[in-house]
Amino acid sequence: MDLELIAVAGVLLLGAGVTVLLVNLRKERGATGTLDQIGTYGYVAEATGGSEVDAPGRRPLDRLAGRLGDIAARRLGRFGENEVRQKLIAAGMYGTTPRKLLGYQVILSIFLALVALWGIPALGRSALLAVIGAVAGAALGWFIPNVYVDRRRRLRLETVDRQLPDMIDLLVVTIEAGLGILASMRVASETLRDPLGQELRLTLQEQRMGLSVGEAIESLGRRANAPNMRIFVRSLTQGEKLGVSIGTTMRNLASEMRKRRKAMVEEAAQKLPIKMLFPLGFLIFPAIFIVLLVPPFIRVVDVLG
Repeated sequence: MDLELIAVAGVLLLGAGVTVLLVNLRKERGATGTLDQIGTYGYVAEATGGSEVDAPGRRPLDRLAGRLGDIAARRLGRFGENEVRQKLIAAGMYGTTPRKLLGYQVILSIFLALVALWGIPALGRSALLAVIGAVAGAALGWFIPNVYVDRRRRLRLETVDRQLPDMIDLLVVTIEAGLGILASMRVASETLRDPLGQELRLTLQEQRMGLSVGEAIESLGRRANAPNMRIFVRSLTQGEKLGVSIGTTMRNLASEMRKRRKAMVEEAAQKLPIKMLFPLGFLIFPAIFIVLLVPPFIRVVDVLG
């Protein structure tokens, strides 16, 4: 009886989800597309390098996540939308809004809860265990999107941090060759890989849309809030305010970045012995002890036996 009730509940929830999906597929997309374009102004595929491809199979799921996110946001009230937006921008997910991410959390929570409600009784377990598994699955589904965004943000900022010294060296060469800061950044954006090349293209696009050079560079620092990027933005803005030559500023910054890169390499090298303690202590040493001590132990047992 319990298994039948769980099966009926799962079928009803699945039917409700399919109904919502079909309703969203029939909605007109004109107004929604315009509002999305306004909400993410400037972040078009040309500038971002196509980091988020709008695949045909993904668009219905995106619209469903957006609808569910709007409903959940109205129920939850304030859920730190600005902070989530900054995290998504730092992760390079310009096509994902905070409410859409909230919708994905809802979808994944419902999906994992339904899997637990159906799968655990199918394995012959009790209904109580199925309910506990559904609650655990819903909690896991709620946290997985945030963990994914945080990890993508961290890896992306680390990549920007590693690429920045190369960008500054390239800016020094092009500025000393006679180009301006914007022309040098354009050359760097065409030369460097993403994500730094992507961020430079966005900065140049913002400047073309009306921002001053200083404001566009400060926006770059807010999007890619990495340690080296903060130094780069601060040096440029202070040099502009004090009237220091861009070439002088870039040469000094390039020297400082080389020193920071050397210090980072030395720091990573000093951490290696600590990182090797675990594999040495739990993987290598036991194998060595087995190879060295087991044969004498066997001989001692044979002699005494």
